[in-house]
Amino acid sequence: MTLLTGSLSLINFSTEKAYKTQIMLSKKVIREDKLPNELRYIAGVDVAYTNELSIGAVAVFEYKSLRLVECQTSVLRTVFPYIPTLLSFREVPPSISCIKRLKTSPDVILVNGHGLAHPRRCGFACHLGVVLKKPAIGIAKNKLVGEIEDFKGRDFAYIWHSGEIVGVALMPAPRVKPIYVSIGNMVSLETAINIVRRCLQNSRLPEPLKAAHNVASQAKKLLENAKTD
Repeated sequence: MTLLTGSLSLINFSTEKAYKTQIMLSKKVIREDKLPNELRYIAGVDVAYTNELSIGAVAVFEYKSLRLVECQTSVLRTVFPYIPTLLSFREVPPSISCIKRLKTSPDVILVNGHGLAHPRRCGFACHLGVVLKKPAIGIAKNKLVGEIEDFKGRDFAYIWHSGEIVGVALMPAPRVKPIYVSIGNMVSLETAINIVRRCLQNSRLPEPLKAAHNVASQAKKLLENAKTD
């Protein structure tokens, strides 16, 4: 098992090794659009936890119609501890496992976590996007780093950290708390904003991500109920 896929042997684990791996992966992030001319399918990925198990869930939608096409889940033993800013090492293995089960290949993946808006420019979305060599966008409910500039009458405001723009706070709707969008891989920030906007309906989260969260939560509930029966 390797750091690159996020499955690190705890015998050899050190936060310093993980930090160095994140810095190495951050240099592989492509910050410009490497998307097909026409987006056909978009996926949302989320991970839930119960006891010693990690539940990866992916939901694929048609991009134009936002119609659900396919869902998959995968359950793995959780091998990496909870460490803030190193969550991708926990979440990448179950995410890859469920994505590999898909019959429909998504053109871009929305990830429940940060991308470049991370202390070492390698959140969950970057880690997953680089490992899979796929376009990915990070979407989080809470800001991790940086300062948010004024919205200036727009529905988004840039997040600055260490002298660079690392993402945006995006308002899904009036009087709704913002979500935090950043580049994961192979997508520019402007395109990421437009894609997320396109997938927002009557919820704070884009539809593919909301569906993935619901699928992961349902799978978690089934596992917990099975254990108590």
